[in-house]
Amino acid sequence: MKKTEDLKDKILAYFLAQKKIDAHEAEQLKLENTLANLEQGLLKNKNITDEDLAMAKADIFSLPYARLGEERIPNAILNIFPKDLAENYQMVVFAKDDDQLKVALVDPLSLKAREAADFIAHGKNYRVNYYISSLTGFSRVLQQYGNLKTEVTEALKIAENKFDLNSEDPSEDKMDKIIKAAPISKMVSVILKHAVELRASDVHIEPTTGETRVRYRIDGLLQTSLSLPKYVHAAIISRIKVMANLKIDETRVPQDGRIRLNINNKNIDFRISTLPLYSQEKVVMRILDTSKGVSTWEDLGFEGKNLELMYENIAKPHGMFLVTGPTGSGKSTTLYAALNLLNKEEVNIVTLEDPVEYYLTGVNQAQVRPEVKFTFASGLRSILRQDPDIIMVGEIRDVETAELAIHASLTGHFVLSTLHTNDAFGAIPRLMDMKIEPFLLASTLNVIIAQRLVRTICPDCKETIPMPNTLFSQVKKVFDSLPKQSIPKGLSLDNLKEIYHGKGCPRCDHTGYKGRMAIVEVLNVSEEIKNIIYSGLNLSKINEIFSQQGMLTLKQDGLIKALEGRTTIEEVLAVTKE
Repeated sequence: MKKTEDLKDKILAYFLAQKKIDAHEAEQLKLENTLANLEQGLLKNKNITDEDLAMAKADIFSLPYARLGEERIPNAILNIFPKDLAENYQMVVFAKDDDQLKVALVDPLSLKAREAADFIAHGKNYRVNYYISSLTGFSRVLQQYGNLKTEVTEALKIAENKFDLNSEDPSEDKMDKIIKAAPISKMVSVILKHAVELRASDVHIEPTTGETRVRYRIDGLLQTSLSLPKYVHAAIISRIKVMANLKIDETRVPQDGRIRLNINNKNIDFRISTLPLYSQEKVVMRILDTSKGVSTWEDLGFEGKNLELMYENIAKPHGMFLVTGPTGSGKSTTLYAALNLLNKEEVNIVTLEDPVEYYLTGVNQAQVRPEVKFTFASGLRSILRQDPDIIMVGEIRDVETAELAIHASLTGHFVLSTLHTNDAFGAIPRLMDMKIEPFLLASTLNVIIAQRLVRTICPDCKETIPMPNTLFSQVKKVFDSLPKQSIPKGLSLDNLKEIYHGKGCPRCDHTGYKGRMAIVEVLNVSEEIKNIIYSGLNLSKINEIFSQQGMLTLKQDGLIKALEGRTTIEEVLAVTKE
Protein backbone atom coordinates (compact mmCIF):
# COMPACT_ATOMS: atom_id res chain seq x y z
CA MET A 1 0.00 0.00 0.00
CA LYS A 2 2.83 2.39 0.98
CA LYS A 3 4.68 1.60 -2.27
CA THR A 4 1.54 2.36 -4.31
CA GLU A 5 1.03 5.70 -2.53
CA ASP A 6 4.69 6.61 -3.08
CA LEU A 7 4.40 5.73 -6.78
CA LYS A 8 1.24 7.86 -7.15
CA ASP A 9 3.05 10.86 -5.60
CA LYS A 10 6.13 10.34 -7.77
CA ILE A 11 4.05 10.07 -10.98
CA LEU A 12 2.26 13.35 -10.16
CA ALA A 13 5.61 15.03 -9.35
CA TYR A 14 7.02 13.78 -12.69
CA PHE A 15 4.20 15.30 -14.76
CA LEU A 16 4.26 18.51 -12.70
CA ALA A 17 7.96 18.85 -13.49
CA GLN A 18 7.21 18.18 -17.17
CA LYS A 19 4.49 20.91 -17.00
CA LYS A 20 1.93 18.49 -18.43
CA ILE A 21 -0.34 19.11 -15.43
CA ASP A 22 -0.67 22.08 -13.07
CA ALA A 23 -0.78 22.17 -9.27
CA HIS A 24 -4.60 22.26 -9.18
CA GLU A 25 -4.88 19.17 -11.42
CA ALA A 26 -2.29 17.39 -9.26
CA GLU A 27 -4.31 18.08 -6.10
CA GLN A 28 -7.49 16.78 -7.73
CA LEU A 29 -5.75 13.64 -9.03
CA LYS A 30 -4.21 13.01 -5.61
CA LEU A 31 -7.73 12.22 -4.36
CA GLU A 32 -7.93 9.14 -6.63
CA ASN A 33 -7.98 6.11 -4.35
CA THR A 34 -6.14 3.65 -6.63
CA LEU A 35 -3.16 3.78 -8.98
CA ALA A 36 -5.42 2.63 -11.87
CA ASN A 37 -7.84 5.53 -11.25
CA LEU A 38 -4.95 7.98 -11.09
CA GLU A 39 -3.63 6.72 -14.43
CA GLN A 40 -7.10 6.97 -16.01
CA GLY A 41 -7.38 10.54 -14.72
CA LEU A 42 -3.99 11.46 -16.19
CA LEU A 43 -4.88 9.92 -19.57
CA LYS A 44 -7.89 12.26 -19.80
CA ASN A 45 -5.35 15.08 -20.13
CA LYS A 46 -4.75 15.71 -23.86
CA ASN A 47 -1.02 16.23 -23.18
CA ILE A 48 -0.51 12.77 -21.66
CA THR A 49 -0.53 9.39 -23.45
CA ASP A 50 -0.04 5.92 -21.99
CA GLU A 51 3.48 5.99 -23.51
CA ASP A 52 4.15 9.10 -21.38
CA LEU A 53 2.95 7.16 -18.34
CA ALA A 54 5.31 4.29 -19.16
CA MET A 55 8.22 6.75 -19.54
CA ALA A 56 7.31 8.28 -16.16
CA LYS A 57 7.46 4.85 -14.47
CA ALA A 58 10.73 4.04 -16.25
CA ASP A 59 12.24 7.29 -14.94
CA ILE A 60 10.94 6.73 -11.39
CA PHE A 61 12.24 3.13 -11.22
CA SER A 62 15.50 3.94 -13.09
CA LEU A 63 14.67 1.33 -15.72
CA PRO A 64 14.92 1.71 -19.52
CA TYR A 65 11.72 2.38 -21.46
CA ALA A 66 10.68 0.08 -24.34
CA ARG A 67 8.26 1.24 -27.04
CA LEU A 68 6.59 -1.99 -28.14
CA GLY A 69 4.26 -3.01 -30.94
CA GLU A 70 5.88 -1.31 -33.91
CA GLU A 71 7.95 -4.30 -35.02
CA ARG A 72 7.23 -8.00 -35.09
CA ILE A 73 9.09 -10.01 -32.44
CA PRO A 74 10.47 -13.35 -33.72
CA ASN A 75 8.37 -16.28 -32.45
CA ALA A 76 11.44 -18.01 -30.99
CA ILE A 77 12.00 -15.02 -28.69
CA LEU A 78 8.34 -14.23 -27.96
CA ASN A 79 7.57 -17.84 -26.96
CA ILE A 80 10.29 -17.98 -24.29
CA PHE A 81 7.38 -16.87 -22.07
CA PRO A 82 4.12 -18.78 -22.75
CA LYS A 83 1.17 -16.62 -23.77
CA ASP A 84 -0.91 -17.34 -20.65
CA LEU A 85 2.00 -16.30 -18.41
CA ALA A 86 2.63 -13.13 -20.45
CA GLU A 87 -1.08 -12.28 -20.30
CA ASN A 88 -1.41 -13.02 -16.58
CA TYR A 89 1.62 -10.95 -15.48
CA GLN A 90 1.51 -8.35 -18.30
CA MET A 91 5.11 -8.89 -19.37
CA VAL A 92 6.82 -10.08 -22.56
CA VAL A 93 10.25 -11.01 -23.85
CA PHE A 94 10.89 -8.62 -26.74
CA ALA A 95 14.59 -9.21 -27.49
CA LYS A 96 17.50 -11.55 -26.69
CA ASP A 97 21.23 -10.88 -26.70
CA ASP A 98 23.22 -14.10 -26.10
CA ASP A 99 22.15 -15.15 -22.58
CA GLN A 100 20.46 -11.79 -21.80
CA LEU A 101 16.65 -11.49 -22.09
CA LYS A 102 15.01 -8.10 -22.50
CA VAL A 103 11.70 -8.31 -20.60
CA ALA A 104 9.12 -5.50 -20.70
CA LEU A 105 6.82 -5.01 -17.68
CA VAL A 106 3.63 -2.94 -17.54
CA ASP A 107 3.53 -2.87 -13.72
CA PRO A 108 6.98 -2.33 -12.15
CA LEU A 109 5.50 -2.97 -8.68
CA SER A 110 4.49 -6.55 -9.55
CA LEU A 111 6.91 -8.76 -7.61
CA LYS A 112 5.07 -11.89 -8.79
CA ALA A 113 5.79 -10.95 -12.42
CA ARG A 114 9.51 -10.60 -11.68
CA GLU A 115 9.59 -13.85 -9.71
CA ALA A 116 7.92 -15.71 -12.60
CA ALA A 117 10.29 -14.16 -15.16
CA ASP A 118 13.38 -14.92 -13.07
CA PHE A 119 12.22 -18.52 -12.48
CA ILE A 120 11.71 -19.27 -16.20
CA ALA A 121 14.90 -17.44 -17.23
CA HIS A 122 16.99 -19.29 -14.62
CA GLY A 123 15.60 -22.65 -15.82
CA LYS A 124 16.74 -21.84 -19.39
CA ASN A 125 20.10 -20.32 -18.34
CA TYR A 126 19.12 -16.74 -19.18
CA ARG A 127 19.59 -13.53 -17.24
CA VAL A 128 16.86 -10.86 -17.27
CA ASN A 129 17.13 -7.15 -18.02
CA TYR A 130 13.88 -5.37 -17.15
CA TYR A 131 12.25 -2.59 -19.17
CA ILE A 132 8.99 -0.65 -18.76
CA SER A 133 6.37 -0.58 -21.53
CA SER A 134 2.89 0.89 -21.93
CA LEU A 135 -0.26 -1.22 -21.72
CA THR A 136 -1.01 -0.36 -25.37
CA GLY A 137 2.41 -1.58 -26.50
CA PHE A 138 2.08 -4.75 -24.42
CA SER A 139 -1.40 -5.45 -25.88
CA ARG A 140 -0.03 -5.14 -29.43
CA VAL A 141 2.76 -7.61 -28.70
CA LEU A 142 0.25 -9.98 -27.08
CA GLN A 143 -1.62 -10.10 -30.40
CA GLN A 144 1.56 -11.38 -32.05
CA TYR A 145 1.29 -14.68 -30.15
CA GLY A 146 -1.43 -15.75 -32.53
CA ASN A 147 -3.67 -13.83 -34.87
CA LEU A 148 -7.42 -14.33 -35.06
CA LYS A 149 -7.27 -16.59 -38.12
CA THR A 150 -4.53 -18.84 -36.70
CA GLU A 151 -6.22 -19.34 -33.33
CA VAL A 152 -9.68 -20.01 -34.80
CA THR A 153 -8.27 -22.38 -37.47
CA GLU A 154 -6.54 -24.44 -34.77
CA ALA A 155 -9.79 -24.72 -32.79
CA LEU A 156 -11.69 -25.58 -35.99
CA LYS A 157 -9.35 -28.50 -36.78
CA ILE A 158 -9.91 -29.95 -33.30
CA ALA A 159 -13.68 -29.53 -33.70
CA GLU A 160 -13.64 -31.25 -37.11
CA ASN A 161 -11.72 -34.23 -35.69
CA LYS A 162 -14.10 -34.51 -32.76
CA PHE A 163 -17.45 -34.00 -34.56
CA ASP A 164 -18.92 -34.36 -38.03
CA LEU A 165 -19.68 -30.64 -38.34
CA ASN A 166 -20.59 -31.05 -42.02
CA SER A 167 -23.71 -33.00 -41.09
CA GLU A 168 -26.69 -31.21 -42.65
CA ASP A 169 -29.03 -31.56 -39.65
CA PRO A 170 -27.35 -32.82 -36.48
CA SER A 171 -29.57 -34.25 -33.77
CA GLU A 172 -30.49 -32.09 -30.79
CA ASP A 173 -28.31 -34.19 -28.48
CA LYS A 174 -25.33 -33.96 -30.84
CA MET A 175 -25.72 -30.18 -31.28
CA ASP A 176 -25.82 -29.80 -27.51
CA LYS A 177 -22.47 -31.66 -27.24
CA ILE A 178 -20.94 -29.61 -30.08
CA ILE A 179 -21.79 -26.19 -28.61
CA LYS A 180 -20.56 -27.18 -25.15
CA ALA A 181 -17.30 -28.63 -26.49
CA ALA A 182 -14.02 -26.81 -25.90
CA PRO A 183 -13.15 -26.13 -29.58
CA ILE A 184 -16.40 -24.23 -30.38
CA SER A 185 -16.20 -22.43 -27.04
CA LYS A 186 -12.58 -21.50 -27.84
CA MET A 187 -13.53 -20.16 -31.31
CA VAL A 188 -16.19 -17.86 -29.86
CA SER A 189 -13.97 -16.62 -27.02
CA VAL A 190 -11.11 -15.89 -29.46
CA ILE A 191 -13.45 -13.91 -31.76
CA LEU A 192 -14.68 -11.84 -28.81
CA LYS A 193 -11.22 -11.36 -27.30
CA HIS A 194 -9.69 -10.13 -30.57
CA ALA A 195 -12.66 -7.76 -31.04
CA VAL A 196 -11.94 -6.14 -27.66
CA GLU A 197 -8.19 -5.93 -28.32
CA LEU A 198 -8.80 -4.27 -31.71
CA ARG A 199 -11.17 -1.68 -30.10
CA ALA A 200 -14.15 -2.88 -32.17
CA SER A 201 -17.55 -1.45 -31.27
CA ASP A 202 -19.54 -4.27 -32.94
CA VAL A 203 -19.02 -7.85 -34.12
CA HIS A 204 -21.08 -9.22 -37.04
CA ILE A 205 -21.28 -13.00 -37.55
CA GLU A 206 -23.24 -13.55 -40.74
CA PRO A 207 -23.90 -16.37 -43.21
CA THR A 208 -23.00 -15.70 -46.86
CA THR A 209 -23.39 -17.93 -49.92
CA GLY A 210 -20.59 -20.37 -49.13
CA GLU A 211 -19.10 -19.33 -45.80
CA THR A 212 -19.59 -17.57 -42.47
CA ARG A 213 -18.13 -14.08 -42.34
CA VAL A 214 -16.91 -12.37 -39.15
CA ARG A 215 -16.69 -8.57 -39.41
CA TYR A 216 -15.53 -6.03 -36.82
CA ARG A 217 -16.64 -2.39 -36.78
CA ILE A 218 -13.53 -0.39 -35.86
CA ASP A 219 -13.71 3.42 -35.65
CA GLY A 220 -17.08 3.33 -37.39
CA LEU A 221 -16.09 1.19 -40.40
CA LEU A 222 -16.83 -2.52 -40.90
CA GLN A 223 -13.98 -4.77 -41.99
CA THR A 224 -13.90 -8.51 -42.63
CA SER A 225 -11.62 -10.16 -40.09
CA LEU A 226 -12.30 -13.85 -40.66
CA SER A 227 -14.05 -16.30 -42.99
CA LEU A 228 -15.15 -19.71 -41.69
CA PRO A 229 -16.69 -22.79 -43.33
CA LYS A 230 -20.47 -22.47 -43.41
CA TYR A 231 -21.01 -25.79 -41.63
CA VAL A 232 -19.64 -24.31 -38.37
CA HIS A 233 -22.12 -21.39 -38.42
CA ALA A 234 -24.98 -23.06 -36.53
CA ALA A 235 -22.64 -24.23 -33.75
CA ILE A 236 -21.13 -20.76 -33.27
CA ILE A 237 -24.54 -19.03 -33.21
CA SER A 238 -25.85 -21.62 -30.74
CA ARG A 239 -22.80 -21.18 -28.50
CA ILE A 240 -23.39 -17.42 -28.39
CA LYS A 241 -27.08 -18.01 -27.61
CA VAL A 242 -26.14 -20.30 -24.70
CA MET A 243 -23.78 -17.64 -23.30
CA ALA A 244 -26.53 -14.99 -23.60
CA ASN A 245 -29.28 -17.25 -22.12
CA LEU A 246 -31.29 -17.21 -25.36
CA LYS A 247 -33.45 -20.02 -26.76
CA ILE A 248 -31.28 -22.25 -28.97
CA ASP A 249 -34.22 -23.94 -30.69
CA GLU A 250 -35.94 -20.64 -31.56
CA THR A 251 -34.62 -19.63 -34.98
CA ARG A 252 -37.74 -18.01 -36.48
CA VAL A 253 -37.88 -14.75 -34.51
CA PRO A 254 -35.22 -12.20 -33.44
CA GLN A 255 -33.86 -12.45 -29.88
CA ASP A 256 -31.90 -10.05 -27.67
CA GLY A 257 -29.59 -10.83 -24.77
CA ARG A 258 -26.39 -9.92 -22.94
CA ILE A 259 -23.07 -11.54 -22.13
CA ARG A 260 -20.63 -10.21 -19.50
CA LEU A 261 -17.00 -11.35 -19.71
CA ASN A 262 -13.69 -10.36 -18.14
CA ILE A 263 -11.16 -9.85 -20.95
CA ASN A 264 -7.63 -8.62 -20.21
CA ASN A 265 -8.77 -7.59 -16.71
CA LYS A 266 -11.61 -5.47 -18.10
CA ASN A 267 -15.32 -6.07 -17.53
CA ILE A 268 -16.87 -6.16 -21.00
CA ASP A 269 -20.60 -6.31 -21.79
CA PHE A 270 -21.71 -7.75 -25.13
CA ARG A 271 -25.23 -6.79 -26.24
CA ILE A 272 -26.47 -9.66 -28.41
CA SER A 273 -29.02 -9.39 -31.23
CA THR A 274 -30.01 -12.34 -33.44
CA LEU A 275 -31.86 -11.98 -36.75
CA PRO A 276 -33.34 -14.84 -38.82
CA LEU A 277 -32.21 -14.57 -42.44
CA TYR A 278 -33.31 -16.66 -45.44
CA SER A 279 -31.19 -19.70 -44.55
CA GLN A 280 -29.49 -19.13 -41.18
CA GLU A 281 -29.42 -16.62 -38.33
CA LYS A 282 -27.13 -13.60 -38.12
CA VAL A 283 -25.73 -12.32 -34.81
CA VAL A 284 -24.55 -8.78 -34.08
CA MET A 285 -22.80 -8.04 -30.79
CA ARG A 286 -22.37 -4.47 -29.50
CA ILE A 287 -19.28 -4.21 -27.26
CA LEU A 288 -19.51 -2.03 -24.15
CA ASP A 289 -16.40 -1.61 -22.00
CA THR A 290 -17.98 -1.04 -18.57
CA SER A 291 -14.57 -0.88 -16.84
CA LYS A 292 -13.89 2.52 -18.48
CA GLY A 293 -16.91 4.11 -16.83
CA VAL A 294 -18.99 6.84 -18.43
CA SER A 295 -17.13 9.30 -20.66
CA THR A 296 -17.27 13.02 -19.91
CA TRP A 297 -18.32 15.64 -22.46
CA GLU A 298 -14.70 16.78 -22.63
CA ASP A 299 -13.63 13.20 -23.51
CA LEU A 300 -16.17 13.15 -26.32
CA GLY A 301 -14.93 16.34 -27.98
CA PHE A 302 -17.14 19.11 -26.53
CA GLU A 303 -15.17 22.29 -25.85
CA GLY A 304 -15.24 26.08 -25.77
CA LYS A 305 -18.59 27.86 -25.99
CA ASN A 306 -20.39 24.61 -26.87
CA LEU A 307 -19.25 23.08 -23.58
CA GLU A 308 -20.16 26.21 -21.58
CA LEU A 309 -23.72 26.11 -22.96
CA MET A 310 -24.03 22.40 -22.15
CA TYR A 311 -23.08 22.99 -18.51
CA GLU A 312 -25.34 26.06 -18.34
CA ASN A 313 -28.35 24.09 -19.59
CA ILE A 314 -27.76 20.97 -17.51
CA ALA A 315 -28.07 23.17 -14.39
CA LYS A 316 -31.64 24.27 -15.25
CA PRO A 317 -34.38 22.84 -12.98
CA HIS A 318 -36.79 21.84 -15.76
CA GLY A 319 -37.23 21.84 -19.53
CA MET A 320 -35.94 19.67 -22.40
CA PHE A 321 -32.36 18.73 -23.20
CA LEU A 322 -32.39 17.22 -26.71
CA VAL A 323 -29.60 15.42 -28.59
CA THR A 324 -30.04 14.76 -32.33
CA GLY A 325 -28.18 12.78 -34.95
CA PRO A 326 -28.33 9.52 -36.91
CA THR A 327 -27.86 6.04 -35.40
CA GLY A 328 -24.31 5.52 -34.18
CA SER A 329 -23.48 9.21 -33.72
CA GLY A 330 -22.86 8.94 -29.96
CA LYS A 331 -26.17 10.44 -28.75
CA SER A 332 -26.60 7.93 -25.91
CA THR A 333 -23.01 8.47 -24.74
CA THR A 334 -23.64 12.22 -24.52
CA LEU A 335 -26.81 11.62 -22.48
CA TYR A 336 -25.01 9.18 -20.14
CA ALA A 337 -22.34 11.84 -19.54
CA ALA A 338 -25.17 14.28 -18.66
CA LEU A 339 -26.82 11.76 -16.29
CA ASN A 340 -23.48 11.19 -14.59
CA LEU A 341 -23.30 14.93 -13.81
CA LEU A 342 -26.91 15.03 -12.56
CA ASN A 343 -26.67 11.84 -10.49
CA LYS A 344 -26.89 13.00 -6.86
CA GLU A 345 -28.51 11.48 -3.79
CA GLU A 346 -31.13 14.22 -3.48
CA VAL A 347 -32.67 13.66 -6.93
CA ASN A 348 -34.68 10.77 -8.36
CA ILE A 349 -33.51 9.94 -11.90
CA VAL A 350 -35.54 7.46 -13.96
CA THR A 351 -34.59 6.38 -17.50
CA LEU A 352 -36.52 4.57 -20.21
CA GLU A 353 -34.15 2.97 -22.72
CA ASP A 354 -34.07 0.58 -25.66
CA PRO A 355 -31.84 -1.09 -24.63
CA VAL A 356 -30.02 -0.14 -21.41
CA GLU A 357 -26.40 0.28 -22.55
CA TYR A 358 -24.51 1.26 -19.38
CA TYR A 359 -25.66 0.67 -15.82
CA LEU A 360 -25.33 3.77 -13.64
CA THR A 361 -25.33 3.29 -9.86
CA GLY A 362 -28.07 5.39 -8.28
CA VAL A 363 -30.09 5.75 -11.50
CA ASN A 364 -33.36 3.82 -11.99
CA GLN A 365 -33.05 2.37 -15.49
CA ALA A 366 -35.94 0.64 -17.27
CA GLN A 367 -35.89 -1.12 -20.64
CA VAL A 368 -38.88 -0.89 -22.98
CA ARG A 369 -40.50 -4.18 -24.04
CA PRO A 370 -42.97 -3.60 -26.89
CA GLU A 371 -43.94 -7.30 -26.90
CA VAL A 372 -45.65 -6.78 -23.52
CA LYS A 373 -46.88 -3.27 -24.45
CA PHE A 374 -44.23 -1.57 -22.32
CA THR A 375 -43.36 1.15 -24.85
CA PHE A 376 -41.75 4.58 -24.54
CA ALA A 377 -45.21 6.14 -24.28
CA SER A 378 -46.70 3.70 -21.73
CA GLY A 379 -43.42 3.62 -19.77
CA LEU A 380 -43.30 7.41 -19.62
CA ARG A 381 -46.81 7.49 -18.14
CA SER A 382 -45.68 5.10 -15.41
CA ILE A 383 -42.48 7.05 -14.74
CA LEU A 384 -44.50 10.22 -14.07
CA ARG A 385 -46.14 8.34 -11.17
CA GLN A 386 -42.71 7.47 -9.73
CA ASP A 387 -42.00 10.94 -8.29
CA PRO A 388 -39.12 11.69 -10.69
CA ASP A 389 -36.99 14.83 -10.75
CA ILE A 390 -35.09 13.93 -13.92
CA ILE A 391 -36.34 11.72 -16.75
CA MET A 392 -34.32 10.31 -19.63
CA VAL A 393 -36.30 8.94 -22.58
CA GLY A 394 -34.07 6.99 -24.96
CA GLU A 395 -35.76 8.31 -28.08
CA ILE A 396 -38.78 10.37 -29.10
CA ARG A 397 -40.21 8.18 -31.86
CA ASP A 398 -43.88 9.09 -32.09
CA VAL A 399 -46.48 11.75 -31.35
CA GLU A 400 -47.59 10.20 -28.06
CA THR A 401 -44.06 10.04 -26.62
CA ALA A 402 -43.36 13.61 -27.79
CA GLU A 403 -46.55 14.92 -26.10
CA LEU A 404 -45.78 13.10 -22.84
CA ALA A 405 -42.15 14.33 -22.80
CA ILE A 406 -43.29 17.92 -23.36
CA HIS A 407 -45.95 17.53 -20.65
CA ALA A 408 -43.33 16.18 -18.22
CA SER A 409 -40.99 19.13 -18.81
CA LEU A 410 -43.90 21.57 -18.43
CA THR A 411 -44.77 20.13 -15.03
CA GLY A 412 -41.39 20.84 -13.47
CA HIS A 413 -39.31 17.86 -14.63
CA PHE A 414 -35.96 17.95 -16.39
CA VAL A 415 -36.27 15.72 -19.50
CA LEU A 416 -33.37 14.41 -21.59
CA SER A 417 -34.01 12.65 -24.88
CA THR A 418 -32.84 12.02 -28.45
CA LEU A 419 -34.40 12.69 -31.84
CA HIS A 420 -33.42 11.62 -35.37
CA THR A 421 -32.78 14.83 -37.33
CA ASN A 422 -29.84 15.91 -39.51
CA ASP A 423 -29.01 19.04 -37.52
CA ALA A 424 -30.06 20.98 -34.41
CA PHE A 425 -32.40 23.29 -36.37
CA GLY A 426 -34.32 20.32 -37.82
CA ALA A 427 -35.54 19.26 -34.36
CA ILE A 428 -38.01 22.18 -34.14
CA PRO A 429 -40.00 21.53 -37.37
CA ARG A 430 -39.74 17.77 -36.64
CA LEU A 431 -41.50 18.24 -33.28
CA MET A 432 -44.04 20.55 -34.92
CA ASP A 433 -44.74 17.75 -37.44
CA MET A 434 -45.55 15.60 -34.40
CA LYS A 435 -48.40 18.05 -33.69
CA ILE A 436 -46.62 19.74 -30.75
CA GLU A 437 -47.97 23.28 -30.41
CA PRO A 438 -45.33 26.01 -30.99
CA PHE A 439 -46.12 27.71 -27.67
CA LEU A 440 -45.42 24.43 -25.82
CA LEU A 441 -42.07 24.01 -27.61
CA ALA A 442 -41.11 27.60 -26.81
CA SER A 443 -41.92 26.99 -23.13
CA THR A 444 -39.98 23.72 -22.77
CA LEU A 445 -36.96 23.55 -25.11
CA ASN A 446 -33.71 24.52 -23.37
CA VAL A 447 -31.01 23.30 -25.74
CA ILE A 448 -30.70 21.14 -28.87
CA ILE A 449 -27.39 19.42 -29.62
CA ALA A 450 -26.57 17.82 -32.97
CA GLN A 451 -23.51 15.60 -33.26
CA ARG A 452 -21.55 13.23 -35.49
CA LEU A 453 -18.53 11.03 -34.80
CA VAL A 454 -15.34 11.52 -36.80
CA ARG A 455 -12.19 9.39 -36.68
CA THR A 456 -9.20 10.99 -34.96
CA ILE A 457 -5.71 11.00 -36.46
CA CYS A 458 -3.32 8.43 -34.99
CA PRO A 459 -0.90 10.44 -32.79
CA ASP A 460 1.99 8.09 -33.62
CA CYS A 461 2.01 8.72 -37.38
CA LYS A 462 0.50 12.20 -37.66
CA GLU A 463 2.18 14.47 -40.20
CA THR A 464 1.43 17.57 -42.27
CA ILE A 465 1.01 17.65 -46.05
CA PRO A 466 0.27 20.53 -48.45
CA MET A 467 -3.45 21.27 -48.83
CA PRO A 468 -4.62 19.43 -52.01
CA ASN A 469 -6.01 21.79 -54.68
CA THR A 470 -9.13 19.61 -54.89
CA LEU A 471 -9.99 20.46 -51.27
CA PHE A 472 -8.90 24.09 -51.03
CA SER A 473 -12.07 25.78 -52.41
CA GLN A 474 -14.40 23.67 -50.19
CA VAL A 475 -12.29 24.30 -47.09
CA LYS A 476 -11.94 28.04 -47.74
CA LYS A 477 -15.72 28.36 -48.21
CA VAL A 478 -16.33 26.80 -44.76
CA PHE A 479 -13.49 28.82 -43.17
CA ASP A 480 -14.89 32.09 -44.56
CA SER A 481 -18.29 31.25 -43.03
CA LEU A 482 -16.84 30.88 -39.49
CA PRO A 483 -18.15 33.53 -37.05
CA LYS A 484 -15.14 35.80 -36.42
CA GLN A 485 -15.56 35.66 -32.63
CA SER A 486 -15.41 31.84 -32.69
CA ILE A 487 -12.12 31.40 -34.58
CA PRO A 488 -9.55 30.08 -32.05
CA LYS A 489 -6.46 32.19 -31.45
CA GLY A 490 -3.65 31.36 -33.84
CA LEU A 491 -5.98 29.98 -36.54
CA SER A 492 -5.93 31.95 -39.80
CA LEU A 493 -5.97 31.52 -43.57
CA ASP A 494 -2.31 30.49 -43.31
CA ASN A 495 -3.47 27.24 -41.70
CA LEU A 496 -5.12 26.31 -45.00
CA LYS A 497 -1.71 25.86 -46.66
CA GLU A 498 -1.04 22.59 -44.83
CA ILE A 499 -3.34 19.93 -43.40
CA TYR A 500 -2.82 16.99 -41.06
CA HIS A 501 -3.23 13.30 -41.78
CA GLY A 502 -1.96 9.94 -40.51
CA LYS A 503 0.45 8.20 -42.85
CA GLY A 504 -0.33 4.79 -41.25
CA CYS A 505 1.68 2.73 -38.77
CA PRO A 506 1.40 -0.60 -36.88
CA ARG A 507 -0.26 1.18 -33.91
CA CYS A 508 -3.29 2.15 -36.03
CA ASP A 509 -3.21 -0.94 -38.29
CA HIS A 510 -1.95 1.35 -41.08
CA THR A 511 -5.25 3.26 -41.30
CA GLY A 512 -3.90 6.62 -40.12
CA TYR A 513 -6.77 6.86 -37.63
CA LYS A 514 -7.14 5.77 -34.02
CA GLY A 515 -10.30 6.42 -31.98
CA ARG A 516 -13.20 8.81 -32.59
CA MET A 517 -14.45 12.15 -31.31
CA ALA A 518 -17.65 14.17 -31.69
CA ILE A 519 -18.13 17.22 -33.86
CA VAL A 520 -21.07 19.19 -32.51
CA GLU A 521 -23.62 21.91 -33.05
CA VAL A 522 -25.26 23.41 -29.93
CA LEU A 523 -28.45 25.45 -30.38
CA ASN A 524 -29.13 27.35 -27.17
CA VAL A 525 -32.87 28.19 -27.16
CA SER A 526 -32.59 31.81 -26.06
CA GLU A 527 -35.52 34.18 -25.46
CA GLU A 528 -35.11 35.52 -29.01
CA ILE A 529 -35.36 32.01 -30.46
CA LYS A 530 -38.29 31.15 -28.14
CA ASN A 531 -40.20 34.15 -29.59
CA ILE A 532 -39.61 32.89 -33.15
CA ILE A 533 -40.78 29.37 -32.22
CA TYR A 534 -43.80 30.81 -30.39
CA SER A 535 -44.89 32.67 -33.53
CA GLY A 536 -44.37 29.52 -35.61
CA LEU A 537 -43.32 31.69 -38.54
CA ASN A 538 -40.06 32.28 -40.38
CA LEU A 539 -38.06 29.58 -38.58
CA SER A 540 -35.13 30.31 -40.92
CA LYS A 541 -34.39 33.37 -38.75
CA ILE A 542 -33.14 30.93 -36.07
CA ASN A 543 -30.12 30.20 -38.30
CA GLU A 544 -29.29 33.93 -38.44
CA ILE A 545 -29.47 34.30 -34.64
CA PHE A 546 -27.38 31.12 -34.23
CA SER A 547 -24.62 32.61 -36.38
CA GLN A 548 -24.86 36.04 -34.69
CA GLN A 549 -24.34 34.33 -31.31
CA GLY A 550 -21.04 32.99 -32.68
CA MET A 551 -22.17 29.35 -32.61
CA LEU A 552 -20.65 26.74 -34.92
CA THR A 553 -22.39 24.34 -37.30
CA LEU A 554 -21.27 20.69 -37.46
CA LYS A 555 -19.09 21.37 -40.50
CA GLN A 556 -17.52 24.49 -38.94
CA ASP A 557 -16.74 22.69 -35.66
CA GLY A 558 -15.26 19.80 -37.66
CA LEU A 559 -13.11 22.15 -39.77
CA ILE A 560 -11.61 23.79 -36.66
CA LYS A 561 -10.77 20.35 -35.21
CA ALA A 562 -9.21 19.31 -38.53
CA LEU A 563 -7.10 22.48 -38.79
CA GLU A 564 -5.95 21.86 -35.20
CA GLY A 565 -4.74 18.41 -36.29
CA ARG A 566 -7.22 16.23 -34.42
CA THR A 567 -9.07 14.78 -37.42
CA THR A 568 -8.74 15.09 -41.20
CA ILE A 569 -10.48 17.46 -43.59
CA GLU A 570 -11.62 14.47 -45.68
CA GLU A 571 -13.23 12.83 -42.66
CA VAL A 572 -15.15 16.01 -41.73
CA LEU A 573 -16.40 16.57 -45.29
CA ALA A 574 -17.49 12.91 -45.61
CA VAL A 575 -19.36 12.86 -42.27
CA THR A 576 -21.12 16.22 -42.81
CA LYS A 577 -22.02 15.59 -46.46
CA GLU A 578 -25.65 16.60 -47.06
